[in-house]
Amino acid sequence: MSEKLKVAVLGATGMVGQRFITILDNHPWFEVTTVAASPRSAGQTYEESVGDRWKMEVPMPESVKKLVIKDVTNVKEVAEGVDFVLSAVNMSKDEIKAIEEEYAKTETPVVSNNSAHRWTPDVPMIIPEVNPEHVDVIEFQKKRLGTTKGFIAVKPNCSIQSYAPALSAWKEFEPTQVVATTYQAISGAGKNFKEWPEMEGNIIPFISGEEEKSEKEPLRIWGKVENGVIVPASSPIITCQCIRVPVLYGHTAAAFVKFNKKATKEELIEKLVKFSGKPQELGLPSAPKQFIQYMEEDNRPQVALDVNYEGGMGVSIGRLREDTIFDWKFVGLSHNTLRGAAGGAVECAELLKALGFITKK
Repeated sequence: MSEKLKVAVLGATGMVGQRFITILDNHPWFEVTTVAASPRSAGQTYEESVGDRWKMEVPMPESVKKLVIKDVTNVKEVAEGVDFVLSAVNMSKDEIKAIEEEYAKTETPVVSNNSAHRWTPDVPMIIPEVNPEHVDVIEFQKKRLGTTKGFIAVKPNCSIQSYAPALSAWKEFEPTQVVATTYQAISGAGKNFKEWPEMEGNIIPFISGEEEKSEKEPLRIWGKVENGVIVPASSPIITCQCIRVPVLYGHTAAAFVKFNKKATKEELIEKLVKFSGKPQELGLPSAPKQFIQYMEEDNRPQVALDVNYEGGMGVSIGRLREDTIFDWKFVGLSHNTLRGAAGGAVECAELLKALGFITKK
Protein backbone atom coordinates (compact mmCIF):
# COMPACT_ATOMS: atom_id res chain seq x y z
CA MET A 1 0.00 0.00 0.00
CA SER A 2 1.17 3.51 -0.74
CA GLU A 3 0.47 5.16 2.58
CA LYS A 4 0.48 3.50 5.99
CA LEU A 5 -2.37 3.84 8.44
CA LYS A 6 -1.48 6.03 11.42
CA VAL A 7 -1.71 4.43 14.85
CA ALA A 8 -1.81 5.78 18.39
CA VAL A 9 -0.64 3.42 21.14
CA LEU A 10 -2.54 4.01 24.40
CA GLY A 11 -0.58 2.96 27.48
CA ALA A 12 2.58 3.12 25.38
CA THR A 13 5.06 3.05 28.28
CA GLY A 14 3.94 -0.29 29.79
CA MET A 15 5.12 -3.76 28.75
CA VAL A 16 2.33 -4.42 26.25
CA GLY A 17 2.63 -0.87 24.91
CA GLN A 18 6.35 -1.40 24.40
CA ARG A 19 5.62 -4.68 22.61
CA PHE A 20 3.15 -2.87 20.32
CA ILE A 21 5.87 -0.38 19.44
CA THR A 22 8.48 -3.05 18.62
CA ILE A 23 6.00 -5.05 16.50
CA LEU A 24 4.93 -1.96 14.54
CA ASP A 25 8.48 -0.79 13.83
CA ASN A 26 8.73 -1.16 10.03
CA HIS A 27 5.25 -2.72 9.80
CA PRO A 28 4.13 -2.79 6.14
CA TRP A 29 0.62 -1.43 6.83
CA PHE A 30 0.78 0.57 10.08
CA GLU A 31 2.92 3.35 11.55
CA VAL A 32 3.01 4.61 15.16
CA THR A 33 2.63 8.38 14.96
CA THR A 34 1.21 9.05 18.44
CA VAL A 35 2.03 7.65 21.88
CA ALA A 36 -0.21 8.27 24.87
CA ALA A 37 0.13 7.41 28.54
CA SER A 38 -0.86 8.66 31.99
CA PRO A 39 -0.96 12.41 32.71
CA ARG A 40 2.30 12.15 34.70
CA SER A 41 4.16 11.02 31.55
CA ALA A 42 2.55 13.57 29.24
CA GLY A 43 4.87 16.20 27.78
CA GLN A 44 7.99 14.05 28.01
CA THR A 45 9.55 12.35 25.04
CA TYR A 46 8.94 8.62 24.86
CA GLU A 47 12.64 7.98 25.48
CA GLU A 48 12.69 10.25 28.54
CA SER A 49 9.55 8.74 30.05
CA VAL A 50 10.48 5.07 29.61
CA GLY A 51 14.14 5.55 30.54
CA ASP A 52 15.57 2.39 32.09
CA ARG A 53 12.11 0.75 32.14
CA TRP A 54 12.45 -0.48 28.54
CA LYS A 55 11.70 -4.21 28.87
CA MET A 56 12.00 -5.50 25.33
CA GLU A 57 14.87 -7.66 24.10
CA VAL A 58 15.42 -5.34 21.12
CA PRO A 59 16.43 -1.66 21.35
CA MET A 60 13.80 1.06 21.44
CA PRO A 61 13.00 2.01 17.82
CA GLU A 62 14.48 5.33 16.77
CA SER A 63 11.14 6.32 15.21
CA VAL A 64 9.43 6.66 18.62
CA LYS A 65 12.21 8.01 20.83
CA LYS A 66 11.45 11.67 20.22
CA LEU A 67 7.65 11.38 20.04
CA VAL A 68 6.14 13.54 22.78
CA ILE A 69 3.75 11.58 24.98
CA LYS A 70 0.17 12.80 25.02
CA ASP A 71 -2.19 12.52 27.97
CA VAL A 72 -4.32 9.45 27.24
CA THR A 73 -7.32 11.14 28.90
CA ASN A 74 -7.25 13.97 26.32
CA VAL A 75 -9.18 11.76 23.95
CA LYS A 76 -9.88 14.23 21.13
CA GLU A 77 -6.25 15.39 21.00
CA VAL A 78 -4.90 11.82 20.87
CA ALA A 79 -7.47 10.62 18.34
CA GLU A 80 -6.93 13.56 16.03
CA GLY A 81 -4.62 12.67 13.19
CA VAL A 82 -4.62 8.88 13.66
CA ASP A 83 -6.64 6.25 11.83
CA PHE A 84 -7.04 3.86 14.78
CA VAL A 85 -5.70 3.17 18.27
CA LEU A 86 -4.19 0.15 19.97
CA SER A 87 -5.14 0.14 23.64
CA ALA A 88 -3.04 -1.17 26.53
CA VAL A 89 -4.03 1.39 29.15
CA ASN A 90 -3.47 0.67 32.83
CA MET A 91 -6.67 1.82 34.55
CA SER A 92 -9.59 0.31 36.43
CA LYS A 93 -11.97 -1.82 34.38
CA ASP A 94 -14.73 0.80 34.50
CA GLU A 95 -12.31 3.56 33.47
CA ILE A 96 -11.05 1.46 30.55
CA LYS A 97 -14.60 0.70 29.37
CA ALA A 98 -15.46 4.38 29.44
CA ILE A 99 -12.32 5.70 27.76
CA GLU A 100 -12.32 3.08 24.99
CA GLU A 101 -15.93 3.97 24.16
CA GLU A 102 -14.95 7.65 24.22
CA TYR A 103 -12.22 6.97 21.64
CA ALA A 104 -14.62 4.96 19.48
CA LYS A 105 -17.11 7.85 19.54
CA THR A 106 -14.47 10.12 17.95
CA GLU A 107 -14.85 7.80 14.91
CA THR A 108 -11.56 6.11 15.78
CA PRO A 109 -11.52 2.29 15.79
CA VAL A 110 -10.09 0.80 19.01
CA VAL A 111 -8.30 -2.55 19.04
CA SER A 112 -7.75 -3.39 22.69
CA ASN A 113 -5.49 -5.71 24.63
CA ASN A 114 -7.51 -5.00 27.77
CA SER A 115 -10.15 -7.24 29.32
CA ALA A 116 -12.71 -4.52 30.09
CA HIS A 117 -14.88 -5.01 26.98
CA ARG A 118 -14.45 -8.76 26.53
CA TRP A 119 -17.99 -9.38 27.75
CA THR A 120 -19.67 -6.36 26.19
CA PRO A 121 -22.24 -8.27 24.07
CA ASP A 122 -21.66 -6.37 20.81
CA VAL A 123 -17.85 -6.15 21.06
CA PRO A 124 -16.06 -8.92 19.13
CA MET A 125 -13.33 -10.83 21.01
CA ILE A 126 -11.21 -12.27 18.24
CA ILE A 127 -8.55 -14.87 17.62
CA PRO A 128 -8.30 -14.12 13.89
CA GLU A 129 -7.71 -17.74 12.86
CA VAL A 130 -10.64 -19.00 14.95
CA ASN A 131 -13.60 -16.60 14.87
CA PRO A 132 -13.16 -13.87 12.23
CA GLU A 133 -16.91 -14.01 11.55
CA HIS A 134 -17.49 -12.22 14.87
CA VAL A 135 -16.57 -8.95 13.12
CA ASP A 136 -20.20 -9.04 11.90
CA VAL A 137 -21.29 -7.73 15.30
CA ILE A 138 -19.42 -4.44 14.73
CA GLU A 139 -22.23 -2.93 12.65
CA PHE A 140 -24.63 -3.44 15.55
CA GLN A 141 -22.13 -1.92 17.97
CA LYS A 142 -21.77 1.15 15.76
CA LYS A 143 -25.52 1.70 15.87
CA ARG A 144 -25.42 1.60 19.66
CA LEU A 145 -22.48 4.02 19.81
CA GLY A 146 -23.91 6.29 17.12
CA THR A 147 -20.79 6.04 14.97
CA THR A 148 -20.04 5.39 11.32
CA LYS A 149 -16.38 4.31 11.64
CA GLY A 150 -15.66 4.08 15.38
CA PHE A 151 -15.92 0.77 17.24
CA ILE A 152 -14.11 -1.46 19.74
CA ALA A 153 -12.64 -4.92 19.10
CA VAL A 154 -10.67 -6.90 21.67
CA LYS A 155 -8.42 -9.93 21.85
CA PRO A 156 -8.91 -12.66 24.46
CA ASN A 157 -6.86 -13.56 27.50
CA CYS A 158 -3.26 -14.57 26.84
CA SER A 159 -3.40 -17.93 28.64
CA ILE A 160 -6.15 -19.50 26.51
CA GLN A 161 -4.02 -19.28 23.37
CA SER A 162 -2.00 -22.26 24.60
CA TYR A 163 -4.96 -24.70 24.47
CA ALA A 164 -8.05 -23.10 22.84
CA PRO A 165 -6.61 -23.21 19.28
CA ALA A 166 -6.16 -27.00 19.59
CA LEU A 167 -9.73 -27.39 20.77
CA SER A 168 -10.85 -25.22 17.85
CA ALA A 169 -9.01 -27.52 15.44
CA TRP A 170 -10.85 -30.48 16.98
CA LYS A 171 -14.30 -28.90 16.88
CA GLU A 172 -15.80 -31.62 14.65
CA PHE A 173 -15.04 -34.23 17.33
CA GLU A 174 -17.17 -32.20 19.78
CA PRO A 175 -15.11 -31.63 22.94
CA THR A 176 -17.46 -31.87 25.93
CA GLN A 177 -15.18 -31.53 28.97
CA VAL A 178 -11.75 -29.92 29.39
CA VAL A 179 -9.45 -29.74 32.40
CA ALA A 180 -6.51 -27.38 31.92
CA THR A 181 -3.68 -26.14 34.09
CA THR A 182 -1.71 -23.19 32.77
CA TYR A 183 1.86 -22.38 33.76
CA GLN A 184 2.16 -18.67 33.06
CA ALA A 185 5.17 -16.43 32.48
CA ILE A 186 5.86 -13.41 34.68
CA SER A 187 5.66 -11.01 31.73
CA GLY A 188 1.93 -11.76 31.80
CA ALA A 189 1.90 -9.59 34.92
CA GLY A 190 3.84 -6.88 33.05
CA LYS A 191 7.03 -7.64 34.95
CA ASN A 192 10.51 -9.05 34.45
CA PHE A 193 12.84 -10.74 36.93
CA LYS A 194 14.57 -7.47 37.81
CA GLU A 195 11.25 -6.08 39.00
CA TRP A 196 10.01 -9.33 40.54
CA PRO A 197 13.05 -11.09 42.07
CA GLU A 198 10.87 -13.16 44.40
CA MET A 199 9.68 -15.12 41.36
CA GLU A 200 13.14 -16.60 40.74
CA GLY A 201 13.02 -20.26 41.69
CA ASN A 202 9.42 -19.83 42.80
CA ILE A 203 5.87 -20.81 41.82
CA ILE A 204 2.74 -18.92 42.87
CA PRO A 205 -0.50 -20.94 42.58
CA PHE A 206 -2.78 -17.94 42.08
CA ILE A 207 -3.31 -15.31 39.38
CA SER A 208 -6.20 -12.99 40.19
CA GLY A 209 -9.19 -13.44 37.87
CA GLU A 210 -7.30 -15.72 35.52
CA GLU A 211 -9.14 -18.97 36.10
CA GLU A 212 -12.55 -17.48 35.40
CA LYS A 213 -11.24 -15.91 32.16
CA SER A 214 -9.62 -19.18 31.11
CA GLU A 215 -12.83 -21.15 31.66
CA LYS A 216 -15.32 -18.71 30.10
CA GLU A 217 -13.56 -16.81 27.29
CA PRO A 218 -13.14 -19.79 24.93
CA LEU A 219 -16.92 -20.27 25.02
CA ARG A 220 -17.43 -16.69 23.84
CA ILE A 221 -14.90 -17.21 21.03
CA TRP A 222 -16.83 -20.31 19.92
CA GLY A 223 -20.18 -18.50 20.19
CA LYS A 224 -22.41 -17.15 17.43
CA VAL A 225 -23.62 -13.71 16.42
CA GLU A 226 -27.37 -13.64 17.03
CA ASN A 227 -29.60 -10.54 17.00
CA GLY A 228 -26.66 -8.17 17.14
CA VAL A 229 -24.80 -9.77 20.06
CA ILE A 230 -22.43 -12.66 20.57
CA VAL A 231 -24.07 -15.61 22.31
CA PRO A 232 -21.42 -17.84 23.96
CA ALA A 233 -21.27 -21.56 23.23
CA SER A 234 -22.55 -23.84 26.00
CA SER A 235 -19.84 -26.48 25.66
CA PRO A 236 -17.30 -27.78 26.33
CA ILE A 237 -17.33 -27.33 30.07
CA ILE A 238 -13.87 -26.07 31.03
CA THR A 239 -12.21 -26.04 34.44
CA CYS A 240 -8.80 -24.42 34.96
CA GLN A 241 -6.02 -23.82 37.41
CA CYS A 242 -3.60 -20.96 36.62
CA ILE A 243 -0.11 -20.92 38.10
CA ARG A 244 2.64 -18.30 37.84
CA VAL A 245 6.02 -19.89 37.06
CA PRO A 246 9.57 -18.47 36.78
CA VAL A 247 9.87 -17.96 33.02
CA LEU A 248 9.91 -14.59 31.27
CA TYR A 249 7.85 -15.39 28.14
CA GLY A 250 5.58 -18.30 27.30
CA HIS A 251 2.38 -19.74 28.74
CA THR A 252 2.28 -23.55 28.87
CA ALA A 253 -0.91 -25.57 29.34
CA ALA A 254 -1.46 -29.18 30.35
CA ALA A 255 -4.93 -30.12 29.13
CA PHE A 256 -7.24 -33.15 29.32
CA VAL A 257 -10.14 -33.49 26.88
CA LYS A 258 -13.25 -35.64 26.62
CA PHE A 259 -14.90 -35.84 23.18
CA ASN A 260 -18.39 -36.75 22.06
CA LYS A 261 -17.02 -38.37 18.89
CA LYS A 262 -14.10 -40.77 18.81
CA ALA A 263 -10.89 -39.75 17.05
CA THR A 264 -7.53 -41.41 16.48
CA LYS A 265 -4.23 -39.79 17.38
CA GLU A 266 -3.42 -39.49 13.68
CA GLU A 267 -6.72 -37.71 12.99
CA LEU A 268 -6.18 -35.29 15.87
CA ILE A 269 -2.63 -34.42 14.77
CA GLU A 270 -3.75 -33.95 11.16
CA LYS A 271 -6.46 -31.50 12.28
CA LEU A 272 -3.86 -29.52 14.26
CA VAL A 273 -1.27 -29.12 11.54
CA LYS A 274 -3.81 -28.39 8.81
CA PHE A 275 -5.74 -25.87 10.88
CA SER A 276 -5.76 -22.55 9.05
CA GLY A 277 -7.95 -19.49 8.86
CA LYS A 278 -8.72 -16.10 7.39
CA PRO A 279 -5.29 -14.58 8.28
CA GLN A 280 -3.48 -17.24 6.23
CA GLU A 281 -6.00 -16.89 3.38
CA LEU A 282 -5.54 -13.10 3.35
CA GLY A 283 -1.77 -13.23 3.89
CA LEU A 284 -1.88 -10.87 6.87
CA PRO A 285 1.62 -9.54 7.75
CA SER A 286 1.60 -10.93 11.31
CA ALA A 287 -0.09 -14.23 10.50
CA PRO A 288 1.95 -17.39 11.02
CA LYS A 289 2.33 -19.50 7.88
CA GLN A 290 1.39 -22.54 10.00
CA PHE A 291 -0.74 -21.61 12.99
CA ILE A 292 -0.26 -24.84 14.98
CA GLN A 293 2.71 -27.19 14.92
CA TYR A 294 2.70 -30.67 16.44
CA MET A 295 5.93 -31.83 18.08
CA GLU A 296 6.62 -35.56 18.20
CA GLU A 297 9.42 -35.48 20.80
CA ASP A 298 8.46 -36.53 24.34
CA ASN A 299 10.11 -33.46 25.86
CA ARG A 300 8.49 -30.79 23.65
CA PRO A 301 7.20 -28.14 23.50
CA GLN A 302 9.66 -26.30 25.72
CA VAL A 303 9.64 -22.58 26.49
CA ALA A 304 13.38 -22.26 25.85
CA LEU A 305 13.19 -23.95 22.44
CA ASP A 306 9.71 -23.31 21.09
CA VAL A 307 8.19 -20.08 22.43
CA ASN A 308 9.24 -18.10 19.34
CA TYR A 309 7.72 -20.53 16.83
CA GLU A 310 6.52 -18.55 13.79
CA GLY A 311 7.90 -15.34 15.28
CA GLY A 312 5.96 -15.97 18.49
CA MET A 313 2.65 -16.02 16.62
CA GLY A 314 2.28 -19.79 16.28
CA VAL A 315 1.09 -22.36 18.83
CA SER A 316 3.07 -25.50 19.70
CA ILE A 317 1.31 -28.70 20.76
CA GLY A 318 2.94 -31.92 21.96
CA ARG A 319 2.58 -35.00 24.18
CA LEU A 320 -0.79 -35.95 22.75
CA ARG A 321 -1.70 -39.29 24.27
CA GLU A 322 -4.68 -41.27 25.46
CA ASP A 323 -5.82 -40.73 29.04
CA THR A 324 -7.18 -43.14 31.62
CA ILE A 325 -9.99 -40.83 32.77
CA PHE A 326 -10.51 -38.45 29.86
CA ASP A 327 -10.08 -39.38 26.19
CA TRP A 328 -6.88 -37.47 25.37
CA LYS A 329 -4.31 -35.20 27.02
CA PHE A 330 -1.76 -32.81 25.56
CA VAL A 331 0.63 -29.96 26.33
CA GLY A 332 0.39 -26.58 24.57
CA LEU A 333 2.65 -23.53 24.45
CA SER A 334 2.13 -19.98 23.18
CA HIS A 335 4.04 -16.72 23.45
CA ASN A 336 2.06 -14.63 25.89
CA THR A 337 3.07 -11.11 24.78
CA LEU A 338 3.14 -11.89 21.04
CA ARG A 339 0.35 -14.35 20.13
CA GLY A 340 -1.29 -13.78 23.52
CA ALA A 341 -1.20 -10.00 23.76
CA ALA A 342 0.22 -7.28 21.49
CA GLY A 343 0.86 -9.54 18.49
CA GLY A 344 -2.65 -10.96 18.64
CA ALA A 345 -4.09 -7.43 18.77
CA VAL A 346 -1.98 -6.30 15.81
CA GLU A 347 -3.09 -9.34 13.80
CA CYS A 348 -6.68 -8.47 14.75
CA ALA A 349 -6.12 -4.90 13.47
CA GLU A 350 -4.70 -6.34 10.24
CA LEU A 351 -7.80 -8.49 9.82
CA LEU A 352 -10.07 -5.49 10.42
CA LYS A 353 -8.09 -3.43 7.90
CA ALA A 354 -8.20 -6.23 5.30
CA LEU A 355 -11.98 -6.54 5.74
CA GLY A 356 -12.52 -2.78 5.38
CA PHE A 357 -13.38 -1.93 9.01
CA ILE A 358 -10.24 0.16 9.57
CA THR A 359 -9.52 2.73 6.87
CA LYS A 360 -7.84 6.10 6.55
CA LYS A 361 -9.87 8.87 8.15
